[in-house]
Amino acid sequence: MLKITFALLFVIASKFVLAQVPQPAFNAAFLQDEVAIIQVEIDPDSLALLLGDSLYSGHEFWATLTYQSSVLTQTIDSIGFRARGNTSLASQKKSFKLDYNRIIPGQKFQGLEEMNLNGEHNDVSIMRSFLAQKLLRSAGLPSSRTSYVKLFINGEYKGLYLNVEHLDDEFLDLRFPGQANGNLWKCAYGADLSWWGSNPTNYQSIYELKTNKDSADYSALLNFIDVLNNTPSSSFVCDIQEVFDVDLFLRNIALEILMGQWDGYAYNKNNFYLYQRESDGKIVYISYDLDNTFGIDWFNVNWALRNVYAWAPSNQARPLYTKLLAVPYFKDRFTFHMLDILSSIWNVGELQILLQENQQLIAPAAILDDYKGFDYGFTDQDFLNALQLTWGAHVKSGIIPYLQNRKQSALSQLAPYVGLPNPCISSLNDYAQTPVKLLFVTDILGRQIDPNSKNCIKILNFDNGTQQRIYEME
Repeated sequence: MLKITFALLFVIASKFVLAQVPQPAFNAAFLQDEVAIIQVEIDPDSLALLLGDSLYSGHEFWATLTYQSSVLTQTIDSIGFRARGNTSLASQKKSFKLDYNRIIPGQKFQGLEEMNLNGEHNDVSIMRSFLAQKLLRSAGLPSSRTSYVKLFINGEYKGLYLNVEHLDDEFLDLRFPGQANGNLWKCAYGADLSWWGSNPTNYQSIYELKTNKDSADYSALLNFIDVLNNTPSSSFVCDIQEVFDVDLFLRNIALEILMGQWDGYAYNKNNFYLYQRESDGKIVYISYDLDNTFGIDWFNVNWALRNVYAWAPSNQARPLYTKLLAVPYFKDRFTFHMLDILSSIWNVGELQILLQENQQLIAPAAILDDYKGFDYGFTDQDFLNALQLTWGAHVKSGIIPYLQNRKQSALSQLAPYVGLPNPCISSLNDYAQTPVKLLFVTDILGRQIDPNSKNCIKILNFDNGTQQRIYEME
């Protein structure tokens, strides 16, 4: 019992301990041991228009979908169908969006209103996004479920696709149960979180409100950006914690940096979501679009070796990364999360087995996929070599060597974790008002473990229904 008391003191000293983000089960739309088949039937003239003059319009065309697998065969009439992406719209292997309720309001498939089929055209392995989402899930962070499908359009095989769960109301419902009606902003290129004044229209083209659109309420986002940029340094560390889930972001950005996600916020001011959690009104950071990872590079930068404390471009504003890491307490928490990720889920041997098994699962569909070679000339052998060998050009590393090199270099760069107390804590009495009893302790996968376990994340489950997460070293 004494050791649990010490653990609770550690929790109190940290003020906020990362809450476990619920991870929904994989259902028939996200099969993990099978490559399902998706058949899309669309009028040929509509398809020609979709891939031609309407390619960049975002217009959704009427189509019929049939989903086939060993556990489910279902035909859905009257869906919306369009190409998706930004720069990838110019690729030969297109990505597509399936919108189940565009034509028939309320229509869903396995609880989903939309489905994103990503062509992964610049990834010879077709596994980088898959691995990134797996690691986010293992780290207890908001992540999209994924699965692989073979896509046919009007009977023609269009190749192997990664089905990536869409970030919308349904996504939020499963990750923030009972508190999923807040505002969600999709943050596109240019979203560096700098202060552009108090007029919401200054932000709307870059920070697109995706939920509660009728309200057009940007007040919480502007307040967060205002606090981030304009709060005096004397009160910044406390004020930012009042409006933003700092610890969740530090864990998330630590994992993005380890993955070599240069196309996200910290390096490229791009590809992330911000959500205002209803329970406390705080803004939450969510990763998005994770194909440019694990050795993909367009800047002639070795992302496996780049300094984890100096990830952002030195000549550009990235206040959410630079200002947080300039605070000793936040930098120490960032170090904690990176060390924990490297020790608990960045096991290269286990990840190699996972990737090899996944490659065996998808290989038949990938080898039949002629579209994989249309943009960069990827061959069947290139796909088979992708785990270990460097392809060249923008694919600067095989995935396994990247995992090894990033772990080694990060560990050599990290400062010692000190366990600095949160400077915003005034008294332990703040947490003594409602006595709670510890019921049991689990790991990040929900398995019950010995409360005295060391060198791992432990989730303390209390009799009032709350959870607290700690890391206890030998």
